[in-house]
Amino acid sequence: MPPDESLVQVEGPWTHRAVHAGGTRFHVVEAGEGPLVLLLHGFPQFWWTWRHQLVSLAEAGYRAVAADLRGYGASDKPPRGYDLPTLAADAAGLVRALGETGAVVVGHDWGGLLAWTMSVVDPKVVRRLVAVSAPHPLRLRAALYTDPFGQLKASRYALGFQVPLLPERRLTARGGALAGRLIERWAGPAWPSEGLTRTYQDALRIPAVAHSALEYYRWFARSQLRPDGLRYARQMRAEIEAPTLQLHGALDPCVLPRTAQGSSRFVAAPYRWRLIEGAGHFPHEERPEQFDAELIAWLADPEPDR
Repeated sequence: MPPDESLVQVEGPWTHRAVHAGGTRFHVVEAGEGPLVLLLHGFPQFWWTWRHQLVSLAEAGYRAVAADLRGYGASDKPPRGYDLPTLAADAAGLVRALGETGAVVVGHDWGGLLAWTMSVVDPKVVRRLVAVSAPHPLRLRAALYTDPFGQLKASRYALGFQVPLLPERRLTARGGALAGRLIERWAGPAWPSEGLTRTYQDALRIPAVAHSALEYYRWFARSQLRPDGLRYARQMRAEIEAPTLQLHGALDPCVLPRTAQGSSRFVAAPYRWRLIEGAGHFPHEERPEQFDAELIAWLADPEPDR
């Protein structure tokens, strides 16, 4: 029997609730009071990836909200809407449904790609942008073409996601073992524990989650030469006006640091780049103390370009 959505209702110093935005129901987890910080996870995870930040941001005087993205965890899993413009509209709608006009948006991996997108398609909602292990989408696209032995090789796993049905079966087979192997392959040394990967493997086996997660990759690849993808690429050339912090694991083998580093050319606002030494693709989980110190210091800095 596959697990059900109750699996993601992990107890802790936070509260769980459902929030409706744009006709879709999202499961969110909230801690603290103060300015809103919206936390958006990546593949193959769910809100729980931000458990350390929910605590540290709340202690630092922020209202931290971690959401399950469309198709993940206990959020709705509609058959379509896994393109970055729709996902960005989801997140902007979430900010407003939480009673705010804007937020600091922190996104990891796919959550980072949609945070970059949000800051272009709905810039008033993004007060500050934090991209974690996530290059600007146009920078990622360029690196896939120009760095065949680097970023394209690192992304070859995603090519296998393009065929129908089979990748879903592979991701959920043997208790989600493939997802566990991907996390271990992308992480730095001495992380994660077996119990941690098991949590993510089980969450990916919730009905419809594996299919939804793969649809993100399918849209990104298949839209490259379609009108919707070309329209998106044109739109994303706009300069970003939100102060931006880019955090990246120095040992990330999934999204290479050199791929992410070229993102600054899309940012007109104050921009800061920080490498987290000793971390792979999940710096907020692998090195939470160092990650949180960088994040909270930057949030507290009124002139973040120094």
